[in-house]
Amino acid sequence: MGAPLFRKVLIANRGEIALRVIRACRELGISTVAVYSTADEHSLHVKLADEAVCIGPPQSRLSYLNIASLLSAADITGADAIHPGYGFLSENAEFARLCGECKITFIGPTSANIEAMGEKTRARQIAKQAGIPLLPGTVDACPDVDVAVEEALKIGYPVILKAAAGGGGRGIHVVYSPAQLRTAFPRVSEEAKAAFGNAAMYVEKYCEHPRHVEIQVLCDAFGNRIFLGERDCTIQRRHQKLLEECPSPMLTAALREKMGSAALTLCEAVNYVNAGTVEFLVDENKNFYFMEMNTRIQVEHPVTEMVTGIDLVKEQIKIAAGKKITFKQSDVKILTHAIECRINAEDPERFTPSPGKITAMHVPGGFGVRVDSFVYDQYKVVPFYDSMIAKLIVHAPTRLEAIAKMRQALDEFVVDGIKTNIPFHRKILASKKFRDSDYDTHFLEEFLPKYE
Repeated sequence: MGAPLFRKVLIANRGEIALRVIRACRELGISTVAVYSTADEHSLHVKLADEAVCIGPPQSRLSYLNIASLLSAADITGADAIHPGYGFLSENAEFARLCGECKITFIGPTSANIEAMGEKTRARQIAKQAGIPLLPGTVDACPDVDVAVEEALKIGYPVILKAAAGGGGRGIHVVYSPAQLRTAFPRVSEEAKAAFGNAAMYVEKYCEHPRHVEIQVLCDAFGNRIFLGERDCTIQRRHQKLLEECPSPMLTAALREKMGSAALTLCEAVNYVNAGTVEFLVDENKNFYFMEMNTRIQVEHPVTEMVTGIDLVKEQIKIAAGKKITFKQSDVKILTHAIECRINAEDPERFTPSPGKITAMHVPGGFGVRVDSFVYDQYKVVPFYDSMIAKLIVHAPTRLEAIAKMRQALDEFVVDGIKTNIPFHRKILASKKFRDSDYDTHFLEEFLPKYE
């Protein structure tokens, strides 16, 4: 196998993505360091890593978002690389830059890549210059509500008010009139400042019945750029993804090639390196429009792995170590189907968090079933972080077979002691509209109004 790519990788994250990185490193012969807050002392990633370092109290800003603590943990353990996972500091350009200054490899894109694509208005400017389709909207952030109202009138209502530094479905609000915009602007701007440290907002035409389709890319430092098909992330609640699949049931092969080519053009425009995801909206006439680029691994990356057979986290590590991508675009085949359900610790009737002790747990298995999780029987789910406790992924020759497999797997999945959204996923999978791929981003509002 030869010398390992890195001696030791510190994972600057928690939960299932930390475990995912640990497993990839183990297979590559790399030692791992877990970091944890005091609330996560008994989490599975702490138990399975080669070393573990406590980096602070439960509050994220004092632990998982504390750059000084993370770099100190890397220093005292001798880690020569850091994998940020997703969320937390994964798209923080300053963190990536400081890693480099400390002679620690950041397993992800460059700080310049993150800066270019992380701020949504700048990303729109780059996409526009690269000739990638955009919905009508402001290229620059709106300095105040009066400018936003003026621009919205030019664009035409409804419009969507977006945080320039937003992500994860936050900092977004749809408005249908100038009065609504004037009311929403200060509130959403304050929310954006609290969530992202940046109050800047921009206005974009609201596409009323879209599909949300994203393209997975891999780029190395030698100019090799490949896209690994798409993921359909249309099933969302309040802009938060719940279920993802690959391939998208509404894309043709020709449209896939067009969107993949656009994604790679964007990567070329910023000299992008490592894994990333370019997100698009696709309207009823199959016109696609650039939304944003996520400069990190995605929660839903396993569906791409299942259909392509390519380990995205290993590829991230290899690219960060200076290796070339060893396969070509023609090697990427999308011939089967995968679906992922995010299993959240939440009340499926009210969508409120449901922390607490898991008193019994059974995960499904069988051919084509994968469960990525960090919880276990008697584990106490803490209230401080995102409510996702597992990802259930199934893989089958066709979409209908994947749906049948997912329904069976959901029926087998048992988590007692807390509430989960498993019953909600069962309802989605049983829907004729879902099976027929007859839906858009409003599917949950229309299909299950009592849940909203």
